[in-house]
Amino acid sequence: MKLYFASATCSFAPHIVLQELGLSYNLVRVDNRTKLMSEPGGFLTINPKGYVAALALDTGDVLTEGPAILQYLADLKPDLGLAPANGTLERARLQEWLNFITSEIHAGSSPLFNRGLPETVRDFFETKLTRRFDLIEAGLATQDYLMGNRFTVADAYLFTVLGWMKGFGIDLGRWPKLTAYIRRIEVRPSVAAALEREAAVALVA
Repeated sequence: MKLYFASATCSFAPHIVLQELGLSYNLVRVDNRTKLMSEPGGFLTINPKGYVAALALDTGDVLTEGPAILQYLADLKPDLGLAPANGTLERARLQEWLNFITSEIHAGSSPLFNRGLPETVRDFFETKLTRRFDLIEAGLATQDYLMGNRFTVADAYLFTVLGWMKGFGIDLGRWPKLTAYIRRIEVRPSVAAALEREAAVALVA
C-alpha cells in the first residue's frame, strides 16, 4: 500500500494506524499548495479532490476520506481490536465518533487556519469547539479512550486533529482529562514511528 500524506494534516491518523497494525507501506509526501509529490507526477491524478489522505491499494484502487481509510485499515487485522466488528452496535458507535470528529472537530476547526478570519467569526468557531471539548472531557471522566479502555482508530483521528489546537491559540489545558488523553496517546510507539517515517521522506520535488 501507499499512503499519500502531508505533514501536520489529518493524514497522520491513518499513518498512526498503519504503524499500530504493523503493515508494510510506502509514503508519498504531498505539497498541499502545489500538489506536487515526492515522486513524479501530480497529486490530482491520484485524488482529484486535491487533499490528503489517500491510500493506494495493491489492487490499484485509491481510497480517500479519513474515516473510510481508518476503518478499512482496522478491518485488515480485526484481531487487534482497532475497530469493533462490522454489523455490531459498537461498530456503529465507532462510526458515530468518527462522524463527530469529522464534522464537529475537524471541519469545525478548519476555518481557523485562515489567519485573516474576522475576530468575531473566529470567536464563534472557538466557542463551538469549546462545547465539543466539554462533551469529550465528560466522556473521558470514566474511561481512557473514546470507546472505553481500548485504543481505536477514532482515537488516532481525534489525537491528530487536537494537535492543531496549539497553532490556533486554543489551550487544551482547560480540559485535564483531554490533556491526559493526549499524553496517553503521544507516547504510543506508533506515533513516534509515524513521525520518524514522515521526517525521512524527501521534500517535494
